[in-house]
Amino acid sequence: MRSLHIGATGMLAQQTNVEIISNNIANMNTTAYSRRRAEFHDLLYQNMRRVGASSSDSGTIVPAGVQLGLGVKTASVYRISEHGTVLSTDNTLDLAIQGNGYFQIELPGDRGMAYTRDGSFQLSPDGDLVTHDGYAVQPGINIPENVTGITINGSGEVWVKVDGQTELVNVGQLEIANFPNEAGLEAIGDNLFIETDASGDPNVDVPGALGFGTTLQGFLENSNVNVVSEITELVSAQRAYEMNSKVITTSDQMMSTINQLKS
Repeated sequence: MRSLHIGATGMLAQQTNVEIISNNIANMNTTAYSRRRAEFHDLLYQNMRRVGASSSDSGTIVPAGVQLGLGVKTASVYRISEHGTVLSTDNTLDLAIQGNGYFQIELPGDRGMAYTRDGSFQLSPDGDLVTHDGYAVQPGINIPENVTGITINGSGEVWVKVDGQTELVNVGQLEIANFPNEAGLEAIGDNLFIETDASGDPNVDVPGALGFGTTLQGFLENSNVNVVSEITELVSAQRAYEMNSKVITTSDQMMSTINQLKS
């Protein structure tokens, strides 16, 4: 019976859906995390009577035909790029992007450039601005040792107050990157993404430029996970899983009945 296979594809699809929802809930407090959404497509159809075929009796055109579906498949896991709210941390080196854009992070070795909206930066022993894993923020920003204050404005300019001086000193300019298709970025963990053919090449400019967000010092971006919505989706996925399981149970009972009739 086709229904056994169809029900199995439905259970596998809803299992994937539950796994995605559980990952969203697990990352509800992850800085700048973007929730994921599973998208499904129907499988091929078997034509028992093709649409538009000629009727064998009268030669008229069949208006609907008979097509039997073969189930469902997971087409993609889409990343929702909607920005989360910002949370004040009062930490000088915490940065949030208000609007579009990603910070540029240089990966170690020859791994190239990664991108993130997680602006929880720190200073290396040499005074370089780095991520919590020690990856350098690009363009490189170095903070001198004799600094008593750091100010980063909305345009990404980094100003420091040097001990013994009255005027602020500019020590660097942050730049952020935009992509034609943010959903095409590949997640590699640690709140980092790398570009792909699907994302397109990065467009780099200073914060506040046309089409780019501005930097906000002393704030971090929250995840965009809505817990109430995720729990609702979880219940819906569970019900769909149970109904597909019921289809398999019912099909098995029908096959058992047929076998008893034969005997």
